[in-house]
Amino acid sequence: MTTQHLLFELGCEELPPKTLVKLSNALTSGIVQGLHDAELAFSSVKSYAATRRLAVFIENLAGAQVDKTVQKRGPAIQGAFQADGTPSKAALAFAQSCNVEFEQLERLKTDKGEWLACTQTIAGQTTQQLIGDIIRKSISLLPIAKRMRWGSFATEFVRPVHWAVLLYGEQIVETDILGLQTGNQTRGHRFHAPQFIVIDKPEHYADLLLSQGKVIADLNVRQAQIRSDAEKAASAVQGIAHIDDDLLEEIAALNELPVPITGHFDERFLALPAEVLITTMQENQKYFPVKNADGSLRPYFITFSNIQSTRPQSIQDGNERVVTPRLSDAEFFWKQDRKKSLADFSSRLETIVFQEKLGTVAQKVSRLVTLSDTIASQIGADVELAKRAAFLAKNDLMTEMVGEFGNLQGIMGRYYALADGENPLVAKAIEEHYLPKQAGGATPSNEIGCVVALAEKIDTLVGIFSAGLIPTGDKDPYALRRAALGVLRILIEHELKLDIHALIAVASTLFTHEFDHAATQKLVADFIFERLKGYCLDKGFSADEFEAVLAVSPTQPFDFMQRLQAVKAFRQLPQAESLAAANKRILNILKKSDSPASQTVGNLVEPVEIALLELANQSAKDIAPLLETRNYQAALARLAELKEPVDAFFDGVMVNCDDLALRANRLALLNLLSKQFLECADISKLQA
Repeated sequence: MTTQHLLFELGCEELPPKTLVKLSNALTSGIVQGLHDAELAFSSVKSYAATRRLAVFIENLAGAQVDKTVQKRGPAIQGAFQADGTPSKAALAFAQSCNVEFEQLERLKTDKGEWLACTQTIAGQTTQQLIGDIIRKSISLLPIAKRMRWGSFATEFVRPVHWAVLLYGEQIVETDILGLQTGNQTRGHRFHAPQFIVIDKPEHYADLLLSQGKVIADLNVRQAQIRSDAEKAASAVQGIAHIDDDLLEEIAALNELPVPITGHFDERFLALPAEVLITTMQENQKYFPVKNADGSLRPYFITFSNIQSTRPQSIQDGNERVVTPRLSDAEFFWKQDRKKSLADFSSRLETIVFQEKLGTVAQKVSRLVTLSDTIASQIGADVELAKRAAFLAKNDLMTEMVGEFGNLQGIMGRYYALADGENPLVAKAIEEHYLPKQAGGATPSNEIGCVVALAEKIDTLVGIFSAGLIPTGDKDPYALRRAALGVLRILIEHELKLDIHALIAVASTLFTHEFDHAATQKLVADFIFERLKGYCLDKGFSADEFEAVLAVSPTQPFDFMQRLQAVKAFRQLPQAESLAAANKRILNILKKSDSPASQTVGNLVEPVEIALLELANQSAKDIAPLLETRNYQAALARLAELKEPVDAFFDGVMVNCDDLALRANRLALLNLLSKQFLECADISKLQA
């Protein structure tokens, strides 16, 4: 079958820069899915996305669907004819549904009987017949929060559309896209090349846009050029460009022809915290800051213009004029905030409601202080420093600086605390109690930070659950999933031996509104351990390994991980599969018995069971110190030595014998064995 390249481009007003990549990926995915559904083969796909356009290039797209041979089965032969041998109504109706004469029908014989049948070849539709609907469906499914209409059109899109290109090979595929008739004419840069540009072949699209239209169509190419140009511009002023990946993507989305401009600002602003300057330049101005090799800022910034100006100095001057009042505002906020100490802002927290049922932020801080006291005491951290950090943790929310730049919460608290002479560990904890901020993000760097971070997250989890605001589906306005995962990561990665259930219970007592404490505590614990499963699976553990540990209900996440690692190691032993099966058998036998679990093993008669009892008593002594030090891997390895005597026991002994006393003793022996394994995990959960 012949193939051709296909190009679709939708031209419009400037697209939202922060959603350009999302829209481009969704459009491409939708078209690709449509081609797969239509069974149209192709070799590769490439997305193009720029300020005024979304495009998709499909390489070697088949010209049509493959013809299909379809066999339809009709009525059974005994019902296909009347008594006189003429076709029945059912047979004639079947022939009519197949659009053939009755005489053209076949007979289909199978081992289950004989039926009338019709075999037909269905010609595949051409790509040109199908592609319009595929594209329209893809556009309708784009993740656009708010669609708009324009002019007298009834169609809706994220921005008004002005042209649509649809080529299959050199041929225009004529169809309607968002009220526009498709063609082969695109437009170049709004200022440098606003005229129409004819695309003769799909594969020439990017080159023609660049050479005639002054547009770099490929977002990745623009990003690479912006990064390279920014680095060169920074180097020219003896600095290093501070390039944030999200900002790089946004600048690439804002510019179809990015041209670097280096600007300068007054050196007096360097007295402000670097994060303040960086935030101002990045968020408000879309500038790349410039740093020294040691990480300190230089009084320069790099911006990008979407035109090749004949007067670049004017653009530079304009940007320098704009950034000065922005930095002056930040300087004003800093000076205003420094008129009082960070601790002085605490009273204002009483005016901010955290959640209707949970009270104010000041009340939350009071709970954080109590929780931090408990946690610090349990892990041996400095209690007074932890309580001080918890007391100050939220105060910077009331500062002018954080009021203007919300992303600086915690960061400004650290700066203000240090300026007040607070202990550096306290200052660092104020910043780090929000960590981790995203999946895979950094966790607190010291014990005090860990304490306050745990207190903050557990208080939020218990509080929001107690208020009945449990996350459902994709909705999680209080970021409880992130908080739960943060608790787990801090406990596991910092090897903190803290009991989740105990912490939840303490947190539960600190709220004054009415709620079911026991039910809430269980919900929160279950919620956290659900997140733990995802965490463990991401770390390479299997679902049955996780279930083996979960079955023995460890309450310390770090301890849970130690057990999980031991189970994974145990699984590699040659005895593992047999012992897992034996443990499953033991548990099944014990479930069906009414023998008390506390019964001691009495007289046994068979040599194999007497030998097993002796070995089981010895293994219990051997693993006791290992369990004391949580060396679960060594404990399971020691228990693996019981494989042969356990196998011999089941081969030579009938547990449920007629002698009731002997049966009870054998059940007690099995219970002794089961308990030893369950000290680590329920290995019967392991799948073969």
